[in-house]
Amino acid sequence: MRVFVSFLVGALFGLGLLVSGMTDTTKVQGWLDVFGNWDPTLAFVMGGAIIPMAIAWRITTGRKPVLADAFPAPPEPKLGRNLVLGSTLFGMGWGLAGLCPGPAVASLSYGGVGGLLFVVSMIAGMMAAPRFRRQLDQSAMAV
Repeated sequence: MRVFVSFLVGALFGLGLLVSGMTDTTKVQGWLDVFGNWDPTLAFVMGGAIIPMAIAWRITTGRKPVLADAFPAPPEPKLGRNLVLGSTLFGMGWGLAGLCPGPAVASLSYGGVGGLLFVVSMIAGMMAAPRFRRQLDQSAMAV
């Protein structure tokens, strides 16, 4: 049952990305083009995601989910090297390609070779990241 609900939620998320236009790389790049032909519609999409999630965190405090043992804990508000490096790399990829992981997967159905290449590269980067993180941690301890 949990897998089925996950599939439905993922499909709803993908449909939302498609309807909002967030799988269109030019729309995302238009959001980032603050000094050119700026497109502010991504702010409404972000607000449409952040506001309900903030309310959900408040409502679920102390409750038990239907399909799991517990709700995930809110992330620690800790600013460190990993967050800064990860955010920088994510932002660079997002700005260059106009895609982040959710829209990239959603665009596989129509994105052609470029979308497929992006997803394959993204997965390769995700697989390589733990190794690079260990190397960074080791070099930081050596200093």
